[in-house]
Amino acid sequence: MAKPKLGSGGRFRALVASGKSPALAAFIGRKKHGKVKMAALAAAGRRRAARRAGGSGY
Repeated sequence: MAKPKLGSGGRFRALVASGKSPALAAFIGRKKHGKVKMAALAAAGRRRAARRAGGSGY
């Protein structure tokens, strides 16, 4: 089974839905991808969420 695309949020949602904490998901991501890559993914997620909400996001 293929994993969701990195940055889509699907991997995070699957881990949290399995009963794990969001902090654990963040820890695993930082360990695997590094803090710079995780910061870029988080910024992209915030932009995507702001577009969905229709506001500036801040």
